[in-house]
Amino acid sequence: MLKFEFWSIVEAVANVIILFVLLRIFLFKPINKIMDARTQSIQNDIDSAKKAKEEAEELRHQYDDSISSAKEEANRIIMKAHDDAEADKAALIRKSQEEAEEIITAAGKTAENERKRVLQQAQSQIADLAIEAASKIVGANLDDDNNRRLVDEFLSEKEADK
Repeated sequence: MLKFEFWSIVEAVANVIILFVLLRIFLFKPINKIMDARTQSIQNDIDSAKKAKEEAEELRHQYDDSISSAKEEANRIIMKAHDDAEADKAALIRKSQEEAEEIITAAGKTAENERKRVLQQAQSQIADLAIEAASKIVGANLDDDNNRRLVDEFLSEKEADK
């Protein structure tokens, strides 16, 4: 069976303690250093990733803001162009209406002048015919200036009566 000897138990305990101290010095400390370094490296990577993510978020916000401001600027430019086009359209319509009114007024004046010219020409021809007819009826040609004056006065009276 088993024999328990005091010195062999002490020896075994001493060996275990010496082995534990040696393992702790030569194995656990370097492994702990490696694990701490690895933990620190992983933590640094995580911090870098967080920082990169925050920078990416900031860039995305800046991008969104610039897109938003660009859209607003585009809408403002479109509205300004639309307003300018409407103003130009209104100005062209107003100018066209003024020109049309001027043309209508000028045409009315031209028609009135033409009517007066035709009327005067007709009166002159009527006067000539009346003098000629009167000369034939009377048989003698009276003073041409007197006859013309009489006919003009007659026609002027008739025109004033209208």
